Amino acid sequence: MPTPHAAGAAATACCPPIVTAALSEGDAEIMAAMFKALSDPVRLRLLSRVASHPNGEACVCDIADVGVSQPTVSHHLKKLREAGLLTSERRGTWVYYRPAPGVLAALGEFLADTEKVGKEEIAPAVRIS
Repeated sequence: MPTPHAAGAAATACCPPIVTAALSEGDAEIMAAMFKALSDPVRLRLLSRVASHPNGEACVCDIADVGVSQPTVSHHLKKLREAGLLTSERRGTWVYYRPAPGVLAALGEFLADTEKVGKEEIAPAVRIS
């Protein structure tokens, strides 16, 4: 069974698009760990803040204002790291986060409907306002 820590590295070489082949048990566990981490709104906001921050990385001090306490922010960032979605680096007293290399593109490719790419937009029922 793959470990969650391996998820980020495995995602870049992992899974073909979901519409082209059935997932193996190991690939399903890797992807499930990532999606589980992303299923929390605070974690999704934190990942968005890190990914959209100038220079592609963010100090925890710049992204912590998501409506929860600092210890809770740290817990959520740890879960994103464990799922392989973020990497971190300590610089002095601050920790800087960045998306794991290739993981966001790999998630997008995994969910891509390759048979319909460019032929239609997202269905109105799933469009986010």
